[in-house]
Amino acid sequence: MNELVTVVVNALPAMFLGVRFTVLFTVGALFFGFILALILAALRLTRSRVVSALARGYVSAIRGTPLLVQIYLIYYGLPNVGITLEPVPAGILALSLNVGAYLSESLRGALEGVDRGQWDASRSLGMSWGQTLRFIVLPQAFRVALPSIGNSAIGLVKDTSLVSVITVTELLRATQEAIAESFQPLPLYIAAAVIYWVLSSVLGLLQGRLERRFNRSRAEEK
Repeated sequence: MNELVTVVVNALPAMFLGVRFTVLFTVGALFFGFILALILAALRLTRSRVVSALARGYVSAIRGTPLLVQIYLIYYGLPNVGITLEPVPAGILALSLNVGAYLSESLRGALEGVDRGQWDASRSLGMSWGQTLRFIVLPQAFRVALPSIGNSAIGLVKDTSLVSVITVTELLRATQEAIAESFQPLPLYIAAAVIYWVLSSVLGLLQGRLERRFNRSRAEEK
């Protein structure tokens, strides 16, 4: 038992360095993915059938294919058409494109749940479509979509492990390298699982805090 503990303790510095990449990928992909999700959700709500169909097709393609395949396509496939990305940008791009598609569906549903009368009332006040979306509709939709956004963020933490296949030394790859040196997979994989669990729990606590804050603000408005 002492030997196993020693193996984990010795591997922790390298694993925590890998955690930095895990956090980087999570934050970066969530940021860019959320921007993409806003664009896709807005496109899905436009009156143009062509634009809406294109956005719907993109979401369907992303949701209908494995994230691992998407990572391979971006990192190994794009060089065939003259686009070569380093592992970190390629990983962030793949994760962003993936989570953006899922978040867009959450945002679209939340946006469609806002009373249509608020759009009409904003128009009567002289507000543009963009102003109405930004100042009136989106804040309400975000409150509704927050649980889904939080779940996507937690899932994203775990999905970052897939970028290990393109030589990014995030938590999982750092763990695998430690295993290659110590030949003790069980304790090190358990340690990695605990770290993933802690990261997910922190995001879960943050999600709960934001939900309580929005609910409190809504109660005060009433």
